[in-house]
Amino acid sequence: MTTYTYDEFRKTAAPVYAALVAIGKAVEGAGLETSLTELVRLRVSQINGCAFCMQHHLAVSRHAGIASEKIDLVAGWRDAGIFSERERAALGWAESLTGIAQSHPDEAALATAQKHFSHDELLFLTVAIGQINMWNRIGAGLHLPPSLPRKAAS
Repeated sequence: MTTYTYDEFRKTAAPVYAALVAIGKAVEGAGLETSLTELVRLRVSQINGCAFCMQHHLAVSRHAGIASEKIDLVAGWRDAGIFSERERAALGWAESLTGIAQSHPDEAALATAQKHFSHDELLFLTVAIGQINMWNRIGAGLHLPPSLPRKAAS
């Protein structure tokens, strides 16, 4: 099996890489909370099993100062009791869109998201979810290894 690296993807598919980065910058510029988008990106990466993206968004989440309890419990957000209604709405919408191959997006998840996000915010949240799903398909599909500290890799 041929293995790939993040740097190979970034260099070889430079226009695709640039487009995905531009989408991320557009989402960041839309005013959504970094903590919210990072929790969504982390949860979607968990669902899709992308080790590269999970490690990346764990690091970004920690650097952004997101509470370690939220980072640790994002996979069990429904029962954790520590996520705000807005975070719960975003995570529910993210899970619904990520599971689109199994079923159409859940109307209840959309209705809940619409209660907690403005029209424009929901558009950009949906874009953020689509973007991380694309990254996950690249990372998991090409088996990109996570960027682990040297000591943790052994």
